[in-house]
Amino acid sequence: MLLVRAIIRPEKADFVMKEASEAGFQAVTKMDVYGRGKQKGITVGDVHYDEIPKEMLLFFCNDEDKDDLVRVIMRTARTGEGNYGDGRIFVSPVEDAYTISTGKQGL
Repeated sequence: MLLVRAIIRPEKADFVMKEASEAGFQAVTKMDVYGRGKQKGITVGDVHYDEIPKEMLLFFCNDEDKDDLVRVIMRTARTGEGNYGDGRIFVSPVEDAYTISTGKQGL
């Protein structure tokens, strides 16, 4: 089982969630986050923005579904030209999961 964490542009979040759902990845957690990547923020005129708003989407999937989910996120979160700030995807192993209401183990 894997956790796929996508940190993307806010304007892309709903589209990514819609496309992921249509591809069979309905369960998602969405959070507002702030940060910067390798570009160290952006400067507009005399003002430097160090914390840029992003959305973080959390998906859990089986190991064999990872490539499909990552492809959906890459395709839908990327701007036309592929620009700095389009985001990052992180994949981490998950040891276990439990449904609180039923006590069921796994996804």
